[in-house]
Amino acid sequence: MYHPPLDSLQHDTVIDATKAWLEKAVIGLNLCPFAKAVHIKDQIAYVVSDARDPGTLLEHLAQSLRTLAEADPERIDTLLLIHPWALDDFYLYNDFLDEADAAVEALGLLGEIQVASFHPDYQFADTEPDDVENYSNRSPYPTLHLLREASVDRAVEAFPEAEQIYERNIETLRALGHEGWQKLGIPPGE
Repeated sequence: MYHPPLDSLQHDTVIDATKAWLEKAVIGLNLCPFAKAVHIKDQIAYVVSDARDPGTLLEHLAQSLRTLAEADPERIDTLLLIHPWALDDFYLYNDFLDEADAAVEALGLLGEIQVASFHPDYQFADTEPDDVENYSNRSPYPTLHLLREASVDRAVEAFPEAEQIYERNIETLRALGHEGWQKLGIPPGE
């Protein structure tokens, strides 16, 4: 499949594809039962990084962490840092997550903000690349999801059996299958 150069993408296109994925997959399939409320309340900040390398992305991550930490939670409860031009290789991206966690700690935000990960080629340990359960964390573009721990704690308290979300997602995605996923019409990252 032909993919045009990433440089031709506009931020709006990246955000629109990410929102479509959020609405059709994350919320539509109820992969994350906590996402709908912040989406409806317009409390998700979408930030597109122009970083082309891990070092610059780390700077943008630090800036985004500070932005979320300083923002009123009623205005911005969570932030998606989308980085289409950096770490498109999943294994390099996965290695970068240690640096992301170190940035949280270095900024004194441990226990306040956590980083979740999404990637077009996301692969859980002990799965094959084409296993459909990997799609629970597959986004159109590499994305770092910054979450307030207080919000996560409240959501988990309000949601019975939150620890079963992962298992339920596997069942949902296996029932849907690859063909069903394709029918969702989620725009692929270019």
